[in-house]
Amino acid sequence: MEDPSIPPGLFLDAGDARPPSEQLRHRVQEGRADGTLPPGTRLPPVRRLAEALGLAPGTVAKAYRELEAAGVIETRGRQGSFVRAADRTEDLAVQAARRYAHEIAGLGLSAEQALELVAAEVARGSR
Repeated sequence: MEDPSIPPGLFLDAGDARPPSEQLRHRVQEGRADGTLPPGTRLPPVRRLAEALGLAPGTVAKAYRELEAAGVIETRGRQGSFVRAADRTEDLAVQAARRYAHEIAGLGLSAEQALELVAAEVARGSR
């Protein structure tokens, strides 16, 4: 049975000659590039992903460390590891969107209302 907390792009290919940690790094980088792991996607905790893939936790931890060193993901302590945007501008936009979504949720507005407000402000600012 598949674990719904594991993004679909995170799998290992038994026919791939690369070591598992390298395959995992490649899958995350590929997912970020093709949009299947968009910026802000929370990656599964090391132990959960290791169990789902049949790997030692150290193998997943190694891949996460290398991805973080390369700027592909960021780890936010106990909150977990998240896919970063490919460039700084997009990364800042994702962070702003995250703050806005949190604020909107606290106000009780729907996603549709929030998007309408953003669209109106962007249109107003582009004049």
